[in-house]
Amino acid sequence: MRPDDLNYRHLLYFWAVAKEGSITRAAERLGLSVQTISTQLGQLERQLGQALFAPQGRSLKLTEAGRTALAHAEQIFQIGERLRQALSEGTHTRPRFAVGVTDAVPKLFAFRLLESVLRPPLAVRLECIEGEFEHLLGELALNRLDLVVADRSAPQRANLKLHSHLLCNVGISLFGSTELHKRCAGNFPHSLAAAPLLLPARSNPLRGAIDAWLETHELRPDIVGEFTDSALLKTFGRAGLGLFPAPASMREDIAAQFGAVPVGPLQGVSESWYAIATQRRVQHPAIAIVQAAGGKQLAGD
Repeated sequence: MRPDDLNYRHLLYFWAVAKEGSITRAAERLGLSVQTISTQLGQLERQLGQALFAPQGRSLKLTEAGRTALAHAEQIFQIGERLRQALSEGTHTRPRFAVGVTDAVPKLFAFRLLESVLRPPLAVRLECIEGEFEHLLGELALNRLDLVVADRSAPQRANLKLHSHLLCNVGISLFGSTELHKRCAGNFPHSLAAAPLLLPARSNPLRGAIDAWLETHELRPDIVGEFTDSALLKTFGRAGLGLFPAPASMREDIAAQFGAVPVGPLQGVSESWYAIATQRRVQHPAIAIVQAAGGKQLAGD
C-alpha cells in the first residue's frame, strides 16, 4: 500500500473507536451512523492487512497491530494540528494558547487563572472554549486544545495519556440576596429546611457533596433550579430566586458581580479544579503560568 492510498478520515474513525471502546460510542461522538463507522473501519483494516480490534464482551479491544496503529495515528494528528497552527499563526503576531473550560468552573476563577497568560513575559493569543468535560478531553487528545480547566481530574484510561494538576481546593458557602440573607442566616443551617435552593446539575461532583451534606443535617430545602452552567446558576441567584453555592474565598467578587452575600458555610464541602494536559515532552509555556496562578489560589493569595 502506498502512503497516498491511506484514507486519513478512516484513520480518524479508527482513533475514535479506540478511544471510546465501541463503534456505537464513536459514532455518537463523531455524529455519524454506526454503519458508516463500521464499514470504513473494515476498509481501513483491509488496506492495512491487519485486524485492528478484537471483540471483548460488548466492547472492542485493540490488537497488537491496533495498538501500533493508534500510536502512529496520534502522532499523525499531532503533526497535522501543528501544521494547522503554524499556518494560522503566520497571520498573527502572538502564538495561540487554546484552553477548554467546563461549564461547572466558575467564570471568576477561570479569569483569575487565565488573565496571567496575557501579561508579560508571555505574549500569547488566548482562545477560550467552553464545553462538556468529555468533549473537551477529546479535543485535547486531538491536540486542538493545549489545556482543559475542569472541576474533576481526567479519568485513568490506558488510551488517554493525560495529566491532571490540582489547581485549587476551596471551601463552599451558600450565598444569597440581602432578603434571603435576613431570612436564613440567623438560624443556619436549620433555616434551610424550607429555603429555595439553586444547585449544580447532578453530573457535577459538587452536587453529590452538597446532597450528602444536606442528608447528614437532615435538611429538605426547596430545590427550585438545577444548572450545568455555574454562571447561569449565579445569575438566577442574583435575581433573589434562591440560595446558591459558591467558593467562600470569592465572597468579595460574588458580592460585586452578583450582589449576594454569604449566608453560611457548608462545613466539609469543598470544590476542586484541575488543569489537564497531554503528556508531551515539550509543553506550551503558558501551562506553567496557569499552574502557578492556581497555586496562588490554593495558598489563598
